[in-house]
Amino acid sequence: MTGLRERKKRETRLALSRATIALLVERGWDAVGVEDIAAAANVSERTFRNYFASKAEAVAASHLERALFIVDELRSRPADEPFWQAVISAAKASVTSAPGETRDDAYMERVKLVLAHPSLHAELLRADALAKDEFAAAIADRLGLDVDRDLFPQLAASVVAAGIATAMRHWMLNDPTGSVLPVLDKVFDDIGRGLPVPEGEQWT
Repeated sequence: MTGLRERKKRETRLALSRATIALLVERGWDAVGVEDIAAAANVSERTFRNYFASKAEAVAASHLERALFIVDELRSRPADEPFWQAVISAAKASVTSAPGETRDDAYMERVKLVLAHPSLHAELLRADALAKDEFAAAIADRLGLDVDRDLFPQLAASVVAAGIATAMRHWMLNDPTGSVLPVLDKVFDDIGRGLPVPEGEQWT
């Protein structure tokens, strides 16, 4: 019963987060209130506030959910799959599992405005830190390491998180109406080769 209850709470939390994002993208940050989000999600304002203290926290919840999906996906990969192959597959799955939506140029410009709002930064950083710790724990379990005593789990989690964030930022700035998967492939290929310095660039 507890597992079912927790799953229902997680589903409600994600539904509220997605409703928040959809309204913010459609109307703009300052034009959306808690009452609007509650109405769109068919819940009371009190229910919204039981889950989130702010719009920013609600938006960050979807970011955290996707990051934790990578953790769940890594834990579900075959035990005999090579480590980096499992990590890359988990990262790609987190992108392709997102619900489909129209991504025309105007839509993506509105998304960028939402993500650039100052009140969101702290919540995204908090979500990133939580997800990275969970990812490090999953890496440690997969490799039979200690997440606190061994360096590799935290290092690998940080590198992968930075790689995904870099890929998403590059995609958003350059070709958000296309697929992010080729960008992820390039990022992980560079990481897998020891992050070589591109030709023509030098260490300074």
